[in-house]
Formats: sequence, structure tokens, C-alpha cells
Amino acid sequence: MHYQHRISKRKRARKIGFRARMRTPGGRKLINRKRRKGRQVQAV
Repeated sequence: MHYQHRISKRKRARKIGFRARMRTPGGRKLINRKRRKGRQVQAV
């Protein structure tokens, strides 16, 4: 089976990983929102 969109794990982590989220105010808000909801915040 062929997938059209194969982004590398490193690129994905740099773009939407935990550290990338913590770098921006919006990302920090998002993580805190999930924490408040009781979600386990995953680090990609």
C-alpha cells in the first residue's frame, strides 16, 4: 500500500512535538488546556 504523505518522524516532532508546542504561547495554552481536561499530554 502506498501512502502519499510520509513526513519524517524528526520533521513531525520539530513541527508538532512537545517542545515545539512549548515554544509558542498558543502551544503552551493548548497543552495546559489538555492538562486541565485531564488528558495525558504526549510528547511526540
